[in-house]
Amino acid sequence: MKKFTKTLLSAAVLMGIVSCNVLDTPSTSSFETSTVFSSYALAEKVIFGISEVFSENNSYYNRYVAYYGFNTDIEWRNSVDSSPDKDYINMYNILPTNSQLNTSSNGVNKNVLSFLYDGVERANLALEGLKEYGNIGEDAQMRYLYAEALTLRAFIYYELTKTWGDVPARFHSVTPETIYLPKVTRNIIYKQILADLDEAIPSLPYPTTGSRTDRINKVFAEGLYARIALAASGYALRPGLGGGDDAEDVNTGSAGTVRLSSDPELAKEVLYPKALVYLKDAIENGNCRLATDLESYWKRLNLKQNVTFEGETLYIIPFSDSRGRWNYTHAVRSDGSSYSNGESRGGEAGPVPNFWFKFAQNDIRRDLTCVNWKFDKNDTPVAANIDKWYFGKYRYDWMTKYDGTSSDGVKPVVMRYADILLMAAEIENEVGTLSAAKDYFLQVRKRAFAGHEGEATAYVDAIADKTAMFNAIVDERAFEFCGEFLRKADLIRWNLLKAKMDEAKADLYKLRDLQAPYDYMNGTIYTQVAADGKSLIIYGLQPGETEEKDPYTWTSHSGYVSKIVDSSGKAQGLNNNRVENIYINNPDEYMYWPIFQGTLDDSQGTIKNDYGYASK
Repeated sequence: MKKFTKTLLSAAVLMGIVSCNVLDTPSTSSFETSTVFSSYALAEKVIFGISEVFSENNSYYNRYVAYYGFNTDIEWRNSVDSSPDKDYINMYNILPTNSQLNTSSNGVNKNVLSFLYDGVERANLALEGLKEYGNIGEDAQMRYLYAEALTLRAFIYYELTKTWGDVPARFHSVTPETIYLPKVTRNIIYKQILADLDEAIPSLPYPTTGSRTDRINKVFAEGLYARIALAASGYALRPGLGGGDDAEDVNTGSAGTVRLSSDPELAKEVLYPKALVYLKDAIENGNCRLATDLESYWKRLNLKQNVTFEGETLYIIPFSDSRGRWNYTHAVRSDGSSYSNGESRGGEAGPVPNFWFKFAQNDIRRDLTCVNWKFDKNDTPVAANIDKWYFGKYRYDWMTKYDGTSSDGVKPVVMRYADILLMAAEIENEVGTLSAAKDYFLQVRKRAFAGHEGEATAYVDAIADKTAMFNAIVDERAFEFCGEFLRKADLIRWNLLKAKMDEAKADLYKLRDLQAPYDYMNGTIYTQVAADGKSLIIYGLQPGETEEKDPYTWTSHSGYVSKIVDSSGKAQGLNNNRVENIYINNPDEYMYWPIFQGTLDDSQGTIKNDYGYASK
């Protein structure tokens, strides 16, 4: 008879990632599967086990959230060796043997890919148990758990396809006969998880004030459907040359080409209308609202108070208060300040320096998103280098007492209401009306121009056609979500990844050399600690800021915006290596991570790398 421990044991036996002897591990649980899945309290714990994989070492906790999402045209890794032969994840130069991601535990291959499949397996087991014993046809609570498991599995598979492209499809729990499965075209996975969300959404509740954002709700599932639909119908690197079945060259070592899917079921004309219906329902009935004060919103995240729904946050990664390394990687740099308990923390990644200049002056997101100062050991904000800006959304001084460990418990946002509105604007622009698209877009834009709403309205009124609306959405998603790491997936589906990164490279050189549109600067900035003692006032970056400041009240930084050369003659700041290494290999050809070597070795030859990694 099946034991409940199959829920745990099978979760470790996936796609050949671990050795087969796990199947011989004896059961230690006295719970029968029927007992577990006929009890809401027990079945709910199984659902919790699905998202528990995010907190595992080498999973989301300290690998995936630390590395996926950059470099892009607006975000890059700050701590980078300039050597072009380095095996760097963010510089599109990753190898299957990468030491940060090709990890193991006690001799067993364990990396973020395998942990995500752990989550898939746990979801499969939960779905099978609930379907057989949970009375989901009549019990609304059990039906919610079933819908939650479907949505979590869909989210995990979206993450898998977003990061690796084509991967094995597992929609049933592992058996000895199905341990080793090859990759399949992601089209199969897209269609299954979209169908799963269709099934799940009617059984999920709308979020309400005080409901938990670490549990699945209807609006998040509707938004996830739209996010997946946009990816499935968009551009991506696909094995082969196109012109036939997308599945033909998967798992063959093909380098592939960037193109749309050939599957008619995944065309925009098919997926967009349904996605728009879901988004409109979310907007009209989902109890959502934009946070009126963006700075307060991000303070709540740093205070770990984004667990309860207040209108904007739809779903978070459910780290405990002592798990996760979000601020450790992404916060404003602290060089040993009391805010980071005397430890050097944060600033591993940040905005690309030229991005600050892209914002309109009255856009409140600019100085909240892009910070070019850090805290020194005396808790004093000091100017950072021109090439090391930080995400102002994440700050140690906004946290409650932090103990200085690598785990800070900050829970990253997976989706918020602004994304619902901008996805609705994008899809409405394609299959609906320009005026409706403008209405959704304007809500986000007006919030960003609080106190200057007329400027936002004038900007949107000037959008004349579908093409202009699309270009505005490309820009707005950058302004709104920088530091939330949606950009890479957006650029991929728009077929703009390399093009936008090349634009950023060219613009960084213009900034470094003070060429137009940066020729109004003289390269010197002046800084002054703000009245709150927790931020820096910077003078010299905006047009008209060219006068010399009082040296008694301002600190001068001569040559701050330039190609700085130190006493040994070594180029600092935005030198050529720093700019060129925004990518080493063509991002359009290396947009996906390779399947890691440990997984390849354990797959008994059933899994091969595509996208050119097979020859590396």
